[in-house]
Amino acid sequence: MIVQSVPELLKALEGVVQVDGNQVSVLDEAALPQKAELLAWNAVFGEGLVRDYTRWLLWELGLAVGILPASIHDLYMARGRGEVPTNFTVPAMNIRGMTFNTARAAFRAATRLNVGALIFEIARSEIGYTDQRPAEYLSVLIAAALAEGWRGPLFVQGDHFQVSAKGYKNDPEREVNAVKQLIEEAIQAGFYNIDIDTSTLVDLSKPTLDEQQRLNYELCASLTIFTRSLEPEGVTVSLGGEIGEVGGKNSTPEELDAFMEGYTRTLAAHNADMPGISKISVQTGTSHGGVVLPDGTLAQVKVDFDTLATLSRRAREKWGIGGAVQHGASTLPDEAFGKFPECETLEIHLATGFQNILYDLAPQDFVAEVYEFIKANFANEWKEGQTEEQFLYKTRKKAFGPLKRQWWELPADVQATMREALEKKFAFLFERLNVQNTTDLVAQVVKPVVQHRPAPTSAQTEADLEIASDLSD
Repeated sequence: MIVQSVPELLKALEGVVQVDGNQVSVLDEAALPQKAELLAWNAVFGEGLVRDYTRWLLWELGLAVGILPASIHDLYMARGRGEVPTNFTVPAMNIRGMTFNTARAAFRAATRLNVGALIFEIARSEIGYTDQRPAEYLSVLIAAALAEGWRGPLFVQGDHFQVSAKGYKNDPEREVNAVKQLIEEAIQAGFYNIDIDTSTLVDLSKPTLDEQQRLNYELCASLTIFTRSLEPEGVTVSLGGEIGEVGGKNSTPEELDAFMEGYTRTLAAHNADMPGISKISVQTGTSHGGVVLPDGTLAQVKVDFDTLATLSRRAREKWGIGGAVQHGASTLPDEAFGKFPECETLEIHLATGFQNILYDLAPQDFVAEVYEFIKANFANEWKEGQTEEQFLYKTRKKAFGPLKRQWWELPADVQATMREALEKKFAFLFERLNVQNTTDLVAQVVKPVVQHRPAPTSAQTEADLEIASDLSD
């Protein structure tokens, strides 16, 4: 499945895809899904030139058939102006493992339910422990969309592009520059949606709300200005801010106002006549991954839906942005999800629930091997007082990166079973969040820009050499 050269890759696509220099044409769109897995594998596990060329090819194939990396900014701002309904909540889905397989399930459910308002995302921390840089992540998503025949604006998001409080304390410039470098890498890859998370720097010991939020809103404004300087022509990256760190105390309307007033004032002070954030993340009682009990099960968590509704309404009516965002929600009880559209939540972030399905359905002997790997390699993260079940549940997400290929190589029947279960989960969430039949709405508001990219020069050189060699034989 892994090819050794660009000509070998193009040979495998013969009759379906034609490449002429920088021009990519689809000769047989009906046969394209059959080539998606080959492309996904080489975009991830291919080496050097083959990997880079495959990623470029996936980008151009997406453009050719109508899979267009896009910003959701215009949809969110239209909601802030009251021009689109507020009775749906956009799912933002973090895919940590088996990304091609998992994304296929999401696209299949989205196609069946006519879902256009959906986001795929990955956080700064996840990029590290799942070993998925932005260019790889986006390429695999395009391959999954090709596999399932999905078309439309593709919203890919940098989630929690977070300034570490510890890193900032030790070396502020270095920590902020690390986030800037990641933003630049993400935009170059095609992430046109980024959540700036400087809420880690909120200092609740300060006497006033403005002082508590000051470092948060000043750095968020600074990173907004930086991001806008990197945007491709015609693209307004959708940016999010955050006022309360997930897992902390619940946010208040007064904190929202303090952040937005300071953020707006800071942009103005920099003479920054540019769009600001289009959404705001708040804390309403959840935590990432859920609260794990000693036996490894999850504690029931209650979301403060009244606070969420109040904050979302205030964000729209007072500040003109799309609304409030809920993090850490995928492990909530099923009956909770229908309440998010009811309280007009703009966006909800989902991750651990999909990971749990993969572990639940993976072969037991494989999971046992993964757990042994975790105990051998992450023992330093086993906190005092944690049971083994708690430690494994909290840490097993970190096995997706080091064991990526082993996860991808699980038997085809196992992957099919996983896809079926994941598709049911995605469909359930799409229906409860009321995003079915949003394709037309998205198409009316969001106008993606087609941005062709040149083929890697070295790849062109190799292809030319191969042709020359053939002619001389």
